[in-house]
Amino acid sequence: MTKPEITYDDFAKLDLRVATVISARPHPNADKLMLLEIDVGDQRKQIVAGIRQHYQPDQLVGRQIIVVNNLQEAVLRGEESQGMLLAASDGQRIVLLQPAEPCAPGSVVK
Repeated sequence: MTKPEITYDDFAKLDLRVATVISARPHPNADKLMLLEIDVGDQRKQIVAGIRQHYQPDQLVGRQIIVVNNLQEAVLRGEESQGMLLAASDGQRIVLLQPAEPCAPGSVVK
Protein backbone atom coordinates (compact mmCIF):
# COMPACT_ATOMS: atom_id res chain seq x y z
CA MET A 1 0.00 0.00 0.00
CA THR A 2 1.44 3.34 -1.06
CA LYS A 3 0.88 6.24 1.28
CA PRO A 4 0.55 9.90 0.29
CA GLU A 5 3.77 11.78 -0.43
CA ILE A 6 4.97 14.07 2.35
CA THR A 7 7.23 17.10 2.32
CA TYR A 8 10.64 17.32 3.94
CA ASP A 9 9.08 19.66 6.52
CA ASP A 10 6.61 16.89 7.44
CA PHE A 11 9.47 14.43 7.91
CA ALA A 12 11.53 16.96 9.88
CA LYS A 13 8.80 17.09 12.53
CA LEU A 14 9.75 13.55 13.63
CA ASP A 15 12.22 13.35 16.51
CA LEU A 16 13.85 9.97 15.80
CA ARG A 17 16.27 8.83 18.50
CA VAL A 18 18.39 5.87 19.50
CA ALA A 19 17.05 4.36 22.74
CA THR A 20 18.35 1.59 24.97
CA VAL A 21 15.81 -0.82 26.45
CA ILE A 22 16.17 -0.79 30.26
CA SER A 23 13.39 -3.26 31.04
CA ALA A 24 10.66 -5.18 29.24
CA ARG A 25 7.58 -6.98 30.49
CA PRO A 26 4.34 -8.30 29.05
CA HIS A 27 1.37 -5.93 29.19
CA PRO A 28 -0.94 -7.21 31.95
CA ASN A 29 -4.12 -6.57 29.92
CA ALA A 30 -3.15 -7.42 26.33
CA ASP A 31 -1.74 -10.57 24.73
CA LYS A 32 0.06 -8.75 21.89
CA LEU A 33 1.57 -5.82 23.79
CA MET A 34 4.87 -5.41 25.62
CA LEU A 35 5.82 -2.60 28.03
CA LEU A 36 9.33 -1.25 27.50
CA GLU A 37 11.21 1.17 29.72
CA ILE A 38 13.69 2.99 27.50
CA ASP A 39 16.59 5.40 27.98
CA VAL A 40 16.57 8.18 25.38
CA GLY A 41 19.57 10.01 26.79
CA ASP A 42 18.05 12.85 28.78
CA GLN A 43 15.14 10.86 30.19
CA ARG A 44 13.54 7.47 30.64
CA LYS A 45 10.18 6.70 29.08
CA GLN A 46 7.69 3.88 28.83
CA ILE A 47 6.46 2.73 25.44
CA VAL A 48 3.82 0.15 24.64
CA ALA A 49 4.66 -1.97 21.59
CA GLY A 50 2.81 -4.72 19.74
CA ILE A 51 5.79 -7.09 19.70
CA ARG A 52 4.91 -9.58 22.43
CA GLN A 53 4.31 -12.46 20.00
CA HIS A 54 7.71 -11.89 18.37
CA TYR A 55 10.10 -11.12 21.26
CA GLN A 56 10.66 -12.30 24.82
CA PRO A 57 11.51 -9.65 27.45
CA ASP A 58 15.04 -11.01 27.93
CA GLN A 59 15.71 -10.55 24.18
CA LEU A 60 15.03 -6.83 24.51
CA VAL A 61 16.83 -5.68 27.67
CA GLY A 62 20.05 -3.88 26.73
CA ARG A 63 19.13 -3.74 23.06
CA GLN A 64 19.24 -0.47 21.19
CA ILE A 65 16.21 0.50 19.11
CA ILE A 66 15.01 3.49 17.10
CA VAL A 67 12.03 5.40 18.48
CA VAL A 68 9.77 8.30 17.58
CA ASN A 69 10.57 10.39 20.63
CA ASN A 70 8.00 13.15 20.13
CA LEU A 71 4.87 11.09 19.48
CA GLN A 72 1.90 12.38 21.46
CA GLU A 73 1.42 10.32 24.62
CA ALA A 74 -1.39 7.77 24.60
CA VAL A 75 -2.91 5.27 27.03
CA LEU A 76 -3.10 1.77 25.57
CA ARG A 77 -5.13 -0.76 27.54
CA GLY A 78 -4.51 1.21 30.73
CA GLU A 79 -0.76 1.79 30.27
CA GLU A 80 0.87 5.07 29.22
CA SER A 81 2.96 5.06 26.04
CA GLN A 82 5.39 7.95 25.55
CA GLY A 83 6.73 7.15 22.08
CA MET A 84 6.83 4.47 19.42
CA LEU A 85 9.51 2.04 18.34
CA LEU A 86 10.26 1.51 14.67
CA ALA A 87 10.11 -1.97 13.17
CA ALA A 88 9.80 -3.68 9.81
CA SER A 89 7.22 -6.37 9.12
CA ASP A 90 6.90 -8.80 6.25
CA GLY A 91 3.50 -9.96 7.46
CA GLN A 92 4.84 -12.93 9.39
CA ARG A 93 7.51 -11.44 11.62
CA ILE A 94 8.51 -8.13 13.14
CA VAL A 95 12.12 -6.94 13.06
CA LEU A 96 13.13 -4.03 15.28
CA LEU A 97 15.14 -1.24 13.66
CA GLN A 98 18.43 -0.60 15.42
CA PRO A 99 21.71 1.19 14.78
CA ALA A 100 24.37 -0.85 12.94
CA GLU A 101 26.82 0.01 15.73
CA PRO A 102 26.29 1.01 19.38
CA CYS A 103 25.34 4.67 19.83
CA ALA A 104 24.81 6.85 22.87
CA PRO A 105 21.17 6.77 24.00
CA GLY A 106 19.43 9.87 22.67
CA SER A 107 21.53 10.06 19.49
CA VAL A 108 19.51 11.76 16.76
CA VAL A 109 18.53 9.70 13.70
CA LYS A 110 18.41 11.79 10.53
